[in-house]
Amino acid sequence: MKKKGLVFVGMSGGVDSSVSVALLKKQGFDVVGVFIKTWHPDFIVCNEEEDRRDAMRVAAFLDIPFLTFDLEDVYKKEVADYMISEYKAGRTPNPDVMCNKEVKFGTFYKKAISMGADYIATGHYARNLEASLPSRSEASKFNLLKAKDPSKDQVYFLWTLNKKLLSKIIFPVGNLNKTEVRKLAMKFKIPVAEKKDSQGICFLGAVDLKKFLKHYIKEKKGKVLDENENEIGFHNGAVFHTLGERHGFTILKKKPNDKPYYIIGKDIKKNILYVSQNSPLIRGDKGGFSIHLKDINWISEIPKINKNYTAQIRYHGEFLKCKIKKLNKNKVEILFEKYILVASGQSCVIYDKNICLGGGVIV
Repeated sequence: MKKKGLVFVGMSGGVDSSVSVALLKKQGFDVVGVFIKTWHPDFIVCNEEEDRRDAMRVAAFLDIPFLTFDLEDVYKKEVADYMISEYKAGRTPNPDVMCNKEVKFGTFYKKAISMGADYIATGHYARNLEASLPSRSEASKFNLLKAKDPSKDQVYFLWTLNKKLLSKIIFPVGNLNKTEVRKLAMKFKIPVAEKKDSQGICFLGAVDLKKFLKHYIKEKKGKVLDENENEIGFHNGAVFHTLGERHGFTILKKKPNDKPYYIIGKDIKKNILYVSQNSPLIRGDKGGFSIHLKDINWISEIPKINKNYTAQIRYHGEFLKCKIKKLNKNKVEILFEKYILVASGQSCVIYDKNICLGGGVIV
């Protein structure tokens, strides 16, 4: 079989990246497995070494070279420190987006290419398809599409990619359902075929996010106010909370028939949380509801003003109907048909049907 090129695969020790290696070998690629060593704080017990051993076992079983890239410094600065600073400022960041941008498709990609790789690959559930448009350059042919399995789709975390990167990235399991990946792992007799999927932010493990943040941000007791600005409870720091949450604060003035309280607003300077018993998504705004984005990135094409698109404002969130109202290099205004509860710092990702156009950070 004619070799298709050298590909460095980010191996986590899980089933998705392991099956990715097996599929790439089967397709005729020369494959090198790479475990990316990330940062975690001293007070957290991390299973990273166990995951690395699993990745090594799979690499040995599939008979491929295995490397470890120590990217702790990059991860600490660009992901962990970023997340902490954003929470301190009262925003709600997405560390997974930054991990993909700065670590997996940043430093890992650059290091792999510098070592002779033609491509890199990961176990992300996403599709990287080449459009058959001969008039366009090679790199500009690539589009980022939602995965075949909507329950595992991870395109929301990949909106910072660009056409040049996509021409060098392979997502081997993006066209498969998770059940198919498990079956292939069993068929290939991969050692981690039955290993459970990891959950949550990599460097936190099973530790609660708020508990982690409290090691870096001092708690400060504040008021909880209802929609009429009556004081009804307290909390231990507005910066630890995001809009839409129903837990983590205390309501003192409760009535027997009270519904759960949602956080509908926060004042960081005054350290106040505003809550309501009404669902935060039932409000209707005549003429729609708009938000603004910064740190914009468009992957394959710039969206058109007033064309119908959909947007996601959280991972596995609803695909909301929207239009682009204003568009320039530094800021974008998105108009939604209905009111949405959003927090500054979250990612908003724009789609044209199955194609991810890109996105930005909510102001």
